[in-house]
Amino acid sequence: MLRGLDPILSPELLYTLRAMGHGDEIVIADANFPGESSARTLIRLDGIEAARVLAAVLSVMPLDSFVDDPAISMQMVDDPEGVPPVIEAFQKVIDEVADHPARIRPLERFAFYDRAREAFAVIQTGERRFYGNVILKKGVLPPDGG
Repeated sequence: MLRGLDPILSPELLYTLRAMGHGDEIVIADANFPGESSARTLIRLDGIEAARVLAAVLSVMPLDSFVDDPAISMQMVDDPEGVPPVIEAFQKVIDEVADHPARIRPLERFAFYDRAREAFAVIQTGERRFYGNVILKKGVLPPDGG
């Protein structure tokens, strides 16, 4: 255990977040997401809801402030304009925890899968709500004193 860190941030997850560079993307995925077949690196956090994982990740990782869409969700197939409750929960976490809060932008389902395959890593959660997936783009930390 380490002081000041959320205990669900496992050694593997902390290593991955630290190894990522500016502009790299990480996926927080629900339990139904095809993690094994999609991920370059797969980190499993079974039994933990995705919003909880999102809060833990954003507690240590800066969100990119140089792009319009640093947080991307999967668009609902049957209602492209709809916002599922899990995405509303994600937005609340981003608004409260991210250093640069941003609106979550939806992306068509298969385009989301394609983008997820290019991500630095996928965190597979125990989230059971449909569409509980989000892609985050890592930002930068300013120099000390700036």
